Amino acid sequence: MGLISNGTTLLDAGALDSGVATGAMTLIKTLTASSDGTLSFVHGASSVIFDGTYKEYIFKCINMHASSDNSEGQEFEFNVSIDGGSNYNVAKTTTTFRSGHNETDTTTQLSYVGSYDLAQGTGFQGLTEGDGIDNDQSCSGTIHIYNPADTTFVKHYMSNFNVYRHNNFSANWYTAGYANTTSAVNAIRFKYLGGNIDSGTIKMYGIK
Repeated sequence: MGLISNGTTLLDAGALDSGVATGAMTLIKTLTASSDGTLSFVHGASSVIFDGTYKEYIFKCINMHASSDNSEGQEFEFNVSIDGGSNYNVAKTTTTFRSGHNETDTTTQLSYVGSYDLAQGTGFQGLTEGDGIDNDQSCSGTIHIYNPADTTFVKHYMSNFNVYRHNNFSANWYTAGYANTTSAVNAIRFKYLGGNIDSGTIKMYGIK
């Protein structure tokens, strides 16, 4: 027996009807770092689709590992472009908070991180802080960008990353905001605040 809502067949014999959108993720491009200064996804370059084909794009950053740090660890960050990657300097207004817990179970934290906010800032937005560079340390997370090709509204984004910090903390970072432009965003770049991306994989998906 099929499942029907308001005269529309949603399920038939256990399968979604062909006319029902599934929200499936389509893998567009995979980049793997090997001591790279940056990793960029630019619409129209190297088979990248970053336009109105999809209303939502997801970037999965897997085991990103920095080549070097300082006493406070590293910072993984991103920026977007409206000119095909010639410039990554779009104004952004953002908000950030984090939670944390150390391996010895002696310290926890939950805090708003105002120092990572941007208020119409054009620089790169931090997605993590304090990333360690020991062989087993890295950060992983996702960033969602909504309707980047729209020419009426600003471009919202949300991200969530977990970090194995240099001081043996698990830190979970939530960052969100908008690129304050009504021009189409057509490129995104990832990098560390200092040094190269020693290793890691970023997968770009489109969501119908």
